[in-house]
Amino acid sequence: MFKRGNAPQEPEMVSITTAQESLSIDQSIRARRYFISMMIRTLCFILTVVLPSPYRWVALLGAVLLPYVAVVVANAGRENSARGEAIIIDSQKSIN
Repeated sequence: MFKRGNAPQEPEMVSITTAQESLSIDQSIRARRYFISMMIRTLCFILTVVLPSPYRWVALLGAVLLPYVAVVVANAGRENSARGEAIIIDSQKSIN
């Protein structure tokens, strides 16, 4: 229970519910994902100016496609199934 030097060990987090994270935590995580994606897009625009011709087009393509990808990635979350649930498919019913 104790680490070296008799320092107390932090307790392990245990969830006793299948409730989702709070909406504010979920929104802050999604905003952070979107911000990181937009910073990568900004880097692609800068690389478009700096890089030589063949690589320039790859960076420009990244800058054009990243807004779509950023929105899809940022909106991923808050699925309908609870954290503890599992989706079970009955293989016998799908064969018949």
